Amino acid sequence: MALNKVRDDIGKICMKALHWRNSPLIMSQCGSKGSPINISQMIACVGQQSVGGRRAPDRFIDRSLPHFPTKSKFPTAKGFVAHSFFDGLSATEFFFHTMGGREGLVDTAVKTADTGYMSRRLMKALEDLAVYYDNTVRNASASIIQFMYGDDGMDPSQMEEKKGRPLNFSRLFMKVKATCPPRGEKGLSYSEICEIVNERLSYHDMSPEGGCSEAFRASLSDFLIKNLAETLKRLREALLLGGEQYAGGDREYLENVALNISGITKKQLQVFLNMCISRYHLKRLESGTAIGAIGAQSIGEPGTQMTLKTFHFAGVASMNVTLGVPRIKEIINSAKKINTPIIIAKLLSAANLTAARMIKARIEKTLLGQVAKSVKIVMASRLASIAITLDMETIQVSQLCIDAYTVKQSILQTPKIKLKEQQVKVLNPRKLEVFPQANKDKLHFELHRLKNKLPSVVVKGITTVQRAVVNKEQERDCKSDVKGETYELLVEGTGLLAVMGIDRVDGRNTKSNHIMEVQQRLGIEAARISIIDVINYTMSSHGMTIDLRHMMLLADLMTYKGEVLGITRHGVQKMKDSVLMLASFEKTTDHLFNASVNGRDDKIEGVRECIITGIPMQIGTGMFKLRQCVQQVELNYQSEPMLS
Repeated sequence: MALNKVRDDIGKICMKALHWRNSPLIMSQCGSKGSPINISQMIACVGQQSVGGRRAPDRFIDRSLPHFPTKSKFPTAKGFVAHSFFDGLSATEFFFHTMGGREGLVDTAVKTADTGYMSRRLMKALEDLAVYYDNTVRNASASIIQFMYGDDGMDPSQMEEKKGRPLNFSRLFMKVKATCPPRGEKGLSYSEICEIVNERLSYHDMSPEGGCSEAFRASLSDFLIKNLAETLKRLREALLLGGEQYAGGDREYLENVALNISGITKKQLQVFLNMCISRYHLKRLESGTAIGAIGAQSIGEPGTQMTLKTFHFAGVASMNVTLGVPRIKEIINSAKKINTPIIIAKLLSAANLTAARMIKARIEKTLLGQVAKSVKIVMASRLASIAITLDMETIQVSQLCIDAYTVKQSILQTPKIKLKEQQVKVLNPRKLEVFPQANKDKLHFELHRLKNKLPSVVVKGITTVQRAVVNKEQERDCKSDVKGETYELLVEGTGLLAVMGIDRVDGRNTKSNHIMEVQQRLGIEAARISIIDVINYTMSSHGMTIDLRHMMLLADLMTYKGEVLGITRHGVQKMKDSVLMLASFEKTTDHLFNASVNGRDDKIEGVRECIITGIPMQIGTGMFKLRQCVQQVELNYQSEPMLS
């Protein structure tokens, strides 16, 4: 009956939506004249209202509002608004709508304080980082954070592409062809292009010593040789210009066609190479640039644009992932316990759905109560026990390798039950008995305690995993064509090492969004990569693009000490040595009191200390220092006669 009622409600809503979409112009009285209003674009209903990412909760006695029956799960009783604003909302719908609106207002108010404090912490931790004259990134005490800023030393504000690449080669090539026409000059062949490019790339200004990164050399070479020269080669083969099939005017005409479409002359190639290389060197960061403050601003400012509580469906509608400001806070706080830890497990046989389900059964936590047909107390004249009968049909359907012997080992390994081996007896592969060890007075209570505890014993899978979901993905090739379907596992919970150790799981490509667990299991470098990936994923989920170099700087600062340090008062205290800097951040009196008791010195090197004491900062143009070598020269003065 309940399902039929829900089906009827949904049917009425769908019919109403079709009616509104197909309705013609409706006349509305505006003053004394009737003016047509096109409502073909108007929404049919307001829709489902959410509170805390879920439907309207049961606030009263097993119901959302007193207007509905107890334990009612109908759409209207759980926050679905079937009317449109044109019709007007009913009383209960209006109440549910105000519940959703209030959450938005509270989020806005709380978000302002959270993002403001987060931006302040980021600025405090990153304010003294600058690029030195040896291209390293160091803090005020000259500790190296990065050997090269962003691995290439480029200025993020000067990048021309969204992926952080310094130059848009296609646009520059079109500019060169437009401003430097061939003027009758012959086009270059494939081998000639390769020879000129390789010769230019061997110069000093294109070497790592000359300030050029390997990534830029590779991208420039790929564009000119793999893209341009290969396209020209294929075009000439298509026009039959490789041999001597054509002669005279036809061949000259076809050569001009090939040159205009994708050819290049020697002068154009030289101009293009020089323009790319000169522009690349102009985009490098100058020494003394306060890239720490720029990075803190670049990460903190987009945080003000995020909504506070946002959940993203990670491939499966039933699995939520914390995003937005709470996720960024978890990362920079280096939280040991996060709200939604998820492990993405890649499979060796990714195209096999049956294999994915078998691996899911091994990972997912299976309780004894899920595979037991019965757990009951057996009272005899001299002995009392608990008989457990396994449901072998369910075990075989689920493809679980479980019998009474494995269940016995699981019961003995469960610490809360505290049973010895002689207390658990296996009768046959599908039945076993548990004997409590207690006095006659407490036997009855011990039997019921064991009966309540035994169904929650984990008999298969990883204890720290809540559940696993098989996620289907479309495998695409380089041309974005769908090749086939692949499967991966989304594991909700912790236990990265245990998941990686499961047979047929590709441990090298298995990831976790829990930074602290990654550091404990895989090391500090893996934690650094995870911080960069998670921040990038969180920002891109909200449609925000932040240069990768800012995120790399933050990740390096959090991990350069060999452990993941959060941007909190405890983490900053381990990063910084200056007393005045720590006192200007948090717990001012504590830091000053401890420093005075212990007689600590402050070298006044950082930004904050220089501002407090009124000394010029040693960052930017203040980084430059000039030393003068003064030699003392003895001058012999000859005594001159006194003038009378």
